[in-house]
Amino acid sequence: MKSKVPLAGRRGEADPLNSSKKRAGNAQKPGEWGRAWSVDLLSMLAVLFVLCCCPVLPIYYYISCTDYQCELSTPITKLVAGDVTLTQLWQHVPSVTAKAAALYAIWFTFQVILWYLPDVCHYIIPGYRGGVCLGAVTPAGNRLSYGVNGLQAWIISNALFLANAFHFRWFSPTIIVDNYGPLLIMANIMGYSVSIFAMVKAYLFPSFKSDRKFSGNILYDFLMGIEFNPRIGKWFDFKLFYNGRPGIVAWTIINMSYAWKQYELHGHLTNSMVLVNGLQAIYVVDFFWNEAWYLNTIDMHHDHFGFMLGWGDSVWLPTMYTLQGFFLVFNPVHLSQAAAGGVLFLGLSGYYIFRAVNHQKDSFRRSDGQATVWGSKPKYMKVEYYSSDNKKRQSKLLLSGWWGIARHMNYTGDLMGSLAYCLACGVTHLHPYFYIIFMTILLVHRCVRDEHRCKAKYGSAWDEYTAKVPYRLIPMLF
Repeated sequence: MKSKVPLAGRRGEADPLNSSKKRAGNAQKPGEWGRAWSVDLLSMLAVLFVLCCCPVLPIYYYISCTDYQCELSTPITKLVAGDVTLTQLWQHVPSVTAKAAALYAIWFTFQVILWYLPDVCHYIIPGYRGGVCLGAVTPAGNRLSYGVNGLQAWIISNALFLANAFHFRWFSPTIIVDNYGPLLIMANIMGYSVSIFAMVKAYLFPSFKSDRKFSGNILYDFLMGIEFNPRIGKWFDFKLFYNGRPGIVAWTIINMSYAWKQYELHGHLTNSMVLVNGLQAIYVVDFFWNEAWYLNTIDMHHDHFGFMLGWGDSVWLPTMYTLQGFFLVFNPVHLSQAAAGGVLFLGLSGYYIFRAVNHQKDSFRRSDGQATVWGSKPKYMKVEYYSSDNKKRQSKLLLSGWWGIARHMNYTGDLMGSLAYCLACGVTHLHPYFYIIFMTILLVHRCVRDEHRCKAKYGSAWDEYTAKVPYRLIPMLF
């Protein structure tokens, strides 16, 4: 998320092109890069699946853990066997409480306040890029400024949570998991509200009329979004705010709340819980450290703001991305030293590959192909394409380093990290493995989608490139 379905907040691949309307020798369909102008039957079925099934999953996972020890099949098995009725199962669905409503309102308001604070981190942390940054030129020719201060918001939010937990005790550190069900419903209320508001806004008072897309299918437009950069005023940008705040800022706080709950229930903290908290914290900090870079990803360049981002960032991310910690509250897992070491190695290796792959491409682009790759002069292909202003331009496709091994090795690193989170939970339950299953489907689909668009941009040159780098994701296999 996200395009991602719904993968809000997930780190995207650096955008391989600015939206092109033509490619050498062939006219390109309008909107081929980005969401669609029209919807075919297969796309409509996918839309219905996402809108109908995805909202059910977080609630089902919640019920499976709180009432059935995270046994995913048990509720369905009991329902089929007649041991429980659908009405009885429905009674397990949480409802809103005044406490949860107040907590969610306080948290959301706090994140909005932090959004407007000028960034200080880029003045005091060497190498960090924050403050006011420019985004890419939109299809209609707009170039927007963004206030990049996510790292600052994360530090303040997590520092206050830890200060409370160890000293002030204004509230219990387990407050999130203790109110998980009602908070889940509050998150859904937020997700649906902002998605509906974004659609109404796109029709009645859009921020940039020329950057809207209408497919003529109201369900598709609701899911994928109409406005490219909906804003309130000059600075409140819906897409960047919901991609990073409040969900990703809360990710590590949610995990810490799980850890405190495990200690409260069982009297100790398992090494598996420590691994999940540590590895996912690295991921979150990396996202905010590279938030300025994130402005140049596919997510920001081509995703419109609709249900996929509005609901996905509000509900899917803070619940489905934290399944491992939630599982470990109810099923504490003690890994052997060898197993824990293997999980740690896999997670750190995945992160290293992800970051190294993106760094190679970024350095290659910034130096216009002059930066060394693995100590040698890089190999690359020069290709031509037509930009949105119908001018012929040149680009370089890197053939060295990680990019010579596979075309999406950054996704490979991402999947390694995702698998490490799941393996930390042992192998007795399917529940924590949803994440790697979801990420594999998502990233394989994204590989295919990205390459379809690159083919549309570069034409036959892309075929030549794929012949030189034949593997997409896994060397010697796929």
